[in-house]
Amino acid sequence: MSTPLTLSFDVACSVDHAFEVWTSGIGSWWPSDHTVTGQGDLVVVLQSGVGGRIFERTSDGVEHDWGEVTVWKPPTQLTYLWHLRRDRADATEVEIRFISRGDSAATVEIEHRGWERLGEAGEQWREQNLAGWQTLLPHYQGAIAKGDH
Repeated sequence: MSTPLTLSFDVACSVDHAFEVWTSGIGSWWPSDHTVTGQGDLVVVLQSGVGGRIFERTSDGVEHDWGEVTVWKPPTQLTYLWHLRRDRADATEVEIRFISRGDSAATVEIEHRGWERLGEAGEQWREQNLAGWQTLLPHYQGAIAKGDH
């Protein structure tokens, strides 16, 4: 059984803003090299609420599903099934907690789990996702620093 990936970092904003930038603002910071198509002019969408889709839409309207929201508790918790570049049946689970540290500080905690669903490929996918998180999160932190919504 593979160990969940856990990441934690602080951001200089309210917990409400941290949640908003991750969810409704995801299209402002998600890099194209972390998508299915890699196109620079695509739109990344995270629909609010349980059952909300996470997907990319290319400029010609083609949509590629990445996941589905399973827990929606603004501004403190977001959980979703994650199957970017995989079949939905092989989805892992990402849980993100936004913890208030005052009016202008928050901690973001991420647990990415469910690697055992991928069988023998689970450990390899876990390592690839660890590298992916390490290159993705600076984009989110940059959006927070710029004050993006």
